[in-house]
Amino acid sequence: MMMVYAVIIWLVCGLVTQQWWLQFGCFVLSAYLMAELNNINVLIRIYSRLVSCSFLALSCAACFLFPLHQTAFMQLCFIGFLVILFMGHNKEDTRVAYYAFLVLSIGSMAFVQIVYFLPLFWLLMSTNLQMLSWRTFSASLLGLLTPYWIGACWLLWQEDFTPMIDHFLKVADVSSLYDITLLTSGQLVYYAVLCVLALTGIIHYIKSHQGDKIRVRLLYGFFSWVAIFSLILAVTLPQHYHTLISFAIVCTAPLLAHFIALTSTKITNAAFIIIVCGLLLLTGYSLWTLL
Repeated sequence: MMMVYAVIIWLVCGLVTQQWWLQFGCFVLSAYLMAELNNINVLIRIYSRLVSCSFLALSCAACFLFPLHQTAFMQLCFIGFLVILFMGHNKEDTRVAYYAFLVLSIGSMAFVQIVYFLPLFWLLMSTNLQMLSWRTFSASLLGLLTPYWIGACWLLWQEDFTPMIDHFLKVADVSSLYDITLLTSGQLVYYAVLCVLALTGIIHYIKSHQGDKIRVRLLYGFFSWVAIFSLILAVTLPQHYHTLISFAIVCTAPLLAHFIALTSTKITNAAFIIIVCGLLLLTGYSLWTLL
């Protein structure tokens, strides 16, 4: 049902008229991987598809992301990175570390600023996934370097390393630090709503995680820290708002799903109605500003 809703939103936004087939393909694959992320790791202790549904709802409320093929590709790679990385269970899982960071590195071809997240990912691999060792760390570095080694061979053949140099110089570009004038009113409203939803999900999980397995608790801690970091960076470096907010969407979706699926008090039921109505209104507003 939610996928039908998402397709309708994409069609209204201009999927056919604007020829956004690549972006839509990435969106569909991202939704599928979010469902797999939930199924493989049993993120919600009851049978529920709310993780992928929350992802679809949050994504459709951010219609301004639809035309951006680089953001769509990077978000897909980020989800793929999480799916593979969460398969690791110990400090000997070098193959998992290699392939996870290989996918992340492929995504960095579109968004090299993902390097800002690397220290956090390695820290969370140690504290939450308990799989960081010199072997897995070396494997992750090898995964990160592999696409660039291949690219360097091609550039060596072309005798021109300027594209790679220019690519990495983007990491040091902080010319628009805290310049939120780059953001539209719709983007600012969406950012505020996503902050509230992420904070709601984090607080709820801290208070009600006792029924989950220890590993699931650690995974939600991973989501929480990456969501917080993404949201902070989104206003610190507003020129990269779109991609950073797409990361925050991915990490907020499980937190929101956990809150909706496992609460049943009068207050939380009212909160659910408010969230649904708020996201519908936000989707309508985003459609209005986009069209």
